[in-house]
Amino acid sequence: MGCMETETRSWLVSLPAVDGKQYVYRVYAPEDALPADLFWDAWHCHDESALPRAWDVFDAAVIRRVA
Repeated sequence: MGCMETETRSWLVSLPAVDGKQYVYRVYAPEDALPADLFWDAWHCHDESALPRAWDVFDAAVIRRVA
């Protein structure tokens, strides 16, 4: 492990969608990742799927670090 290497963590990002459901995505990012970056990673993953559209409202997302 190099001194410049940042340890990757696992985050859960929950996105509300137009169908009333919450879609949860696991995002792998450094411990010091910005919440907005975590949100957009999850949102783009959802947007590329065939699932109903998720709201692109940052304040509606729930972000939790899991490990």
